[in-house]
Amino acid sequence: MSDKGNLSSRRKFLKSSAGVGAGLSAAMVSGTALAQASANEFLQVDPWTKVQGSTFINPPYGLPSKYEKNVVRVLPSPAPTFLTGSRTPLQNLHGIITPNGLFFERHHAGVPDINPDQHRLVIHGMVDRPLMLTMEDIVRFPSESRIYFLECSGNSAAELKKATGKTAQEIHGLLSCCEWTGVRLSTIFQECGVQPGATWALAEGADGAAMTRSIPMSKMMDDALLVYAQNGEMLRAEQGYPLRLLLPGFEGNMSIKWLRRLKLGSEPWQTREETSAYTDLQADGKALQFTFAMDVKSVITQPSGMMKLKSKGFYEVSGIAWSGNGKIKRVEVSTDGGKSWADAILQEPVMDKSLVRFRYPWVWNGEPTVFMSRAIDSSGDTQPSMEALLKAKSSNSFYHNNAIQPWRVAANGEITNGR
Repeated sequence: MSDKGNLSSRRKFLKSSAGVGAGLSAAMVSGTALAQASANEFLQVDPWTKVQGSTFINPPYGLPSKYEKNVVRVLPSPAPTFLTGSRTPLQNLHGIITPNGLFFERHHAGVPDINPDQHRLVIHGMVDRPLMLTMEDIVRFPSESRIYFLECSGNSAAELKKATGKTAQEIHGLLSCCEWTGVRLSTIFQECGVQPGATWALAEGADGAAMTRSIPMSKMMDDALLVYAQNGEMLRAEQGYPLRLLLPGFEGNMSIKWLRRLKLGSEPWQTREETSAYTDLQADGKALQFTFAMDVKSVITQPSGMMKLKSKGFYEVSGIAWSGNGKIKRVEVSTDGGKSWADAILQEPVMDKSLVRFRYPWVWNGEPTVFMSRAIDSSGDTQPSMEALLKAKSSNSFYHNNAIQPWRVAANGEITNGR
């Protein structure tokens, strides 16, 4: 969003905030009165202030507070016999960065144990100089760090048929965002020389499934990264240690983990993952291949499913928005079931193919309602309703559910999935 656009949005936000001032002030007055009533107790020295604190660097790799022990990834419920993924607790996170220990997982044959000293990346096919690179070779190339989201193409898939999940994590948790560090593929390809006519690349992982996907060279030469670090530390084993491919904005399965081979050719390889899986079944029964980019989407995370509004008054509605087709241009929020919409404020930074945090001031009057968000990206695409999405795709669809997520508020403040 431009500075002018941001200024305009901020003015609208402040104006709307003024409208909720009475509710906010009431809450603040109530809090002050409480503080005055218990002032004597409040000024007493707390027990933890009277004793020496615990030792530190214990354990050497730091952990969250014990009071945050429930903020963890979860498995599907009921858990399948063969586990394939875990989900990020979106409703418990702040800002746009996902901590490494909470990053969602999606596996096809578990997590391999790879010694980085023995790992190799081979680049061959339609190149002038085939290469076999060690990890030491790769980290010597010029590097860069970028913030991008990563989303499984099957995120929110079950909701296409009916309401299934209860929380933002259960419904949309195959989504995370972090700072990735690595080498641009275009730099590596300069080293090996790409032959004319090489329009596709095959990426292969070193896991037990030998996960493989065909990728257009236009994407590989644009913004694809060979990633070895995440949020300032080396990749976690479950995120592809020691080396993975990252294709910003594309289906998560295409960012091949434990990357061991890149082969350049003139056409896609038609692998299992692009014939029997990761295709979109259309209304006529035919499968649509190679739907790479994740569509514009948003979800309100605070408040959201399984939370409870404790009383009438002011609440800051907050959530995240993203698009594989560019930047988030605008997010709108409705607190009356879609009858009216108003702009939310976008929290800087607003970056290409990254999560964006949005906020919206709201005074709940205590009556049942439905609230929701919809995002618009820089390509002009608008997040659709579930009805519009199913009409445009088909009821056979499984992947790429970017429909609006409604949350239903009951009179007692309890929030449930409004699908």
